[in-house]
Amino acid sequence: MFGTGVLRGLGVTFKHFVATYVDDIAYLFRGGRYYNEKALMQRQGPKAKGVFTVQYPEEKLPVPENFRYLPFLIYDTTANDDKCTSCGICAKVCPPQCIWIVRTNDPVTKRPVPQPAEFYIDTTICMQCGFCAEFCPFDAIKMDHDYEIATFERFQTLVFDKQKLTKPDTYHAAIHPTDWARERVELAEKAAKEAEKKRQAEEKAKAAAAAKAAAAAPQPPTQGASS
Repeated sequence: MFGTGVLRGLGVTFKHFVATYVDDIAYLFRGGRYYNEKALMQRQGPKAKGVFTVQYPEEKLPVPENFRYLPFLIYDTTANDDKCTSCGICAKVCPPQCIWIVRTNDPVTKRPVPQPAEFYIDTTICMQCGFCAEFCPFDAIKMDHDYEIATFERFQTLVFDKQKLTKPDTYHAAIHPTDWARERVELAEKAAKEAEKKRQAEEKAKAAAAAKAAAAAPQPPTQGASS
């Protein structure tokens, strides 16, 4: 009959509407739905009842490890120094050109120092492509998971400076455990190669010194044949 499809659709909507309150009452004495990770996963699962949308900001879905939002700079807690060397590659590959860097100069020699004096990112035009993190040769810039940066003012609070961008490597390890483990393996392999190269150089130097000492040693006199 004409109009029955609309009525069936409205019936499904009403069923979910009622089931939402029934489901919430069932969780009322178990801490409620909000801020309950188990309940949130059930609501997002195939056995969900009622409204299955995420009630943001009370409920938030966990972001995956490779989720990327804004870049941030890595502070090496082991070396107690910034990993960024102000090489400028991130600014060169940035498609919207939202990164600009001021390099540090030695006050005596006036020569560049591998450390940024200032580092800025205009988050209002950043497209979260991740090119800066991908092309950084020192793993000094990574993509953050913090997406809640809304503000009423644009030009002061949304242009992040070096202080606001810098976070410790422990934070990077917490949000990117797989990437962090890979970097540890790469650093260990690099250190092993450098140690092996140093050992071979030392052995070569010792062999050359021994050969030089043997050549400089006095030769015993040669005895002539008796007549």
